[in-house]
Amino acid sequence: MVELQTLSKNQQLVFDIILKAKEPLKAYSILYNVQKKGIKAPQQIYRALDKLIQIGKIHKIESRNAFVACKNINCELSKATAFSICENCEQVEEIKDIKLSKYLTNYNDKTGMKYKKYNLEFYGICRKCK
Repeated sequence: MVELQTLSKNQQLVFDIILKAKEPLKAYSILYNVQKKGIKAPQQIYRALDKLIQIGKIHKIESRNAFVACKNINCELSKATAFSICENCEQVEEIKDIKLSKYLTNYNDKTGMKYKKYNLEFYGICRKCK
């Protein structure tokens, strides 16, 4: 169980922007949205993003270099994330499948490597775009 963390002012501002967004946001888009609230430097955004990822509040969509709020209370602090991404409208959904999580958590490849974290992105066409 994750203990509640108090967010700094910058972390809260960044988290609120990401939480309200309808699509994954890039760091400079976040910066643009919070500049009027006192965050001026990209470094401030990246620090807030890093901390929010660390505590499991957000995830990074690697292929888009963008960020989304975590919507899966059962994910293990960004160590086990999977997303479905529509190739047409670019809608991103966090996959909440306990079977997939268990399988990947216990997966060992031929080299015997035990994975500590993964971030999977599955691409297709969503129901709305079919």
